[in-house]
Amino acid sequence: MTVTHPPAAPEINLVEASDLRESLALGWRDFKRAPLLGLAFSAVYVLGGWLILWAMTTKGQVWWTLPASAGFPILGPFIACGFYEISRRLEAGEPLVAGEIFGVIFRQKDRQIPAIAAVIVVYFLFWNFLSHMIFALFLGNATMTNVSSSLAVFLSPEGLIMLGFGTAVGAAFAILLFSLTVVSLPMLLDREVDFVTAMLTSFALVRENPRVMLGWGALIAVCLFLGMLPGFLGLFLVLPLFGHASWHLYRRAIT
Repeated sequence: MTVTHPPAAPEINLVEASDLRESLALGWRDFKRAPLLGLAFSAVYVLGGWLILWAMTTKGQVWWTLPASAGFPILGPFIACGFYEISRRLEAGEPLVAGEIFGVIFRQKDRQIPAIAAVIVVYFLFWNFLSHMIFALFLGNATMTNVSSSLAVFLSPEGLIMLGFGTAVGAAFAILLFSLTVVSLPMLLDREVDFVTAMLTSFALVRENPRVMLGWGALIAVCLFLGMLPGFLGLFLVLPLFGHASWHLYRRAIT
């Protein structure tokens, strides 16, 4: 009789600033070794950014940004798996066959990635609802017919308080989501674990290494912001770099 044993529980390692630097160096190396694939995956986000910008400027219909933005948390985990699979293959010395890499991404639909994508979507929708509640709480009585033509209301005392409070709440939400996903996504590609275990392990990693991991999150946020400034074109560099680097950080942080 064959006895099967459950997979060993992930172990969390101490992460130092040197691990972040080395992960970035390895991420840049992977991008240079597979630039076309990295650019192809990044193009999804760049095109999505252009779609949102077009909806806001050309069409003047802000509501279009909600369904367009919702597509990012749905597709994001699958696109991230593309970067992880490239780095995994390079690490293992396996050939980079585009068809096989896309096949790995497609097969994630039958594993745990859709579950974590659903969690992210619900998280996104809840934050969208909460942001509207915060807006109504502070500026519900303000006279404002159109957001794009009534920006002065945000400079009022109520508007400034709303911006400060909303920013603080948004930062807390961002930190929590980062903590739950920073290594859970590469773990789900690499191991046969459920998404709850992966997210709890990711959260535990940030809890055990708060300064380094939150610094990593801040670096990602700043680079993504800067990458979006030149018409989202900077994402062609930022996304592959941090996508590959996240794989290498996961390999160092979790055993």
